[in-house]
Amino acid sequence: MRRPLRRVRKEALQASAIPTFQARGPSASAESIRWVVAPGRMPRGRRVYVIGDVHGACESLVRLHEQIRADLAARPLPAAVVVHLGDYIDQGPDSAGVIRLLTSNPFPGLTMVNLLGDHERMLLDALDGDRAAATDWLWAGGKAALQSWGLSPDLPREDWAEALPATHIAWLRSLALSHREGSYLFVHAGIRPGVDVRDQSREDLLTIRQPFLSTEQDFSVVVVHGHSSVPAVAVLPNRIGLDTGAGMGGKLTCAVLEDDVIGLIAV
Repeated sequence: MRRPLRRVRKEALQASAIPTFQARGPSASAESIRWVVAPGRMPRGRRVYVIGDVHGACESLVRLHEQIRADLAARPLPAAVVVHLGDYIDQGPDSAGVIRLLTSNPFPGLTMVNLLGDHERMLLDALDGDRAAATDWLWAGGKAALQSWGLSPDLPREDWAEALPATHIAWLRSLALSHREGSYLFVHAGIRPGVDVRDQSREDLLTIRQPFLSTEQDFSVVVVHGHSSVPAVAVLPNRIGLDTGAGMGGKLTCAVLEDDVIGLIAV
């Protein structure tokens, strides 16, 4: 039987000290997650499953959702939240499938928060008539995304709005910029050091890398983010980076945050 979470031994806060549960199919046990001390804290009885950049890796997202459901079945609680950090589309093989999955309510009865990524922002700007954004989007993986919708990668920009499913465009326009739970702030890219959390610009929330990634500044929150791909999850006192290269040959990773501990699941 799994030990109660409150009895898990606290260990040093190092990314290398957090073995990742490698899911191998629907029957794999999410109880295999190993927990270590986290840089932040969640209210007792509340849990967040936060998923890094997907980039068209629909099969991986389906498997990861299965592991989350398995963990919830093994360790039920009344207040669980699933957060996706953005960049659902481009680069990987099935952007359309990812959005189709997320619009189908994969976690009925749970709160699901979907954040805007810079790739979704590029597509939305292109749909609103920004020619430079359209060029950037195609260069950043938009051609693969168009193909996943059954469209030609050479389809003129002016035809995208009519050709893409209206429900998918509406979902993209509904995405949030940030979310707060406990002592954690969830954003796509990061925040600007030296700027109050409440005053962050949309551009920084969606695209910042430096100086955010290198600073040791205390932000007053622990920022959980994607956007900057790394081979292994970065767990630091002021931030947790969860973009591990899904859709580009890497894994799709989920951090499980509860009480004062963190565990990782990867597929």
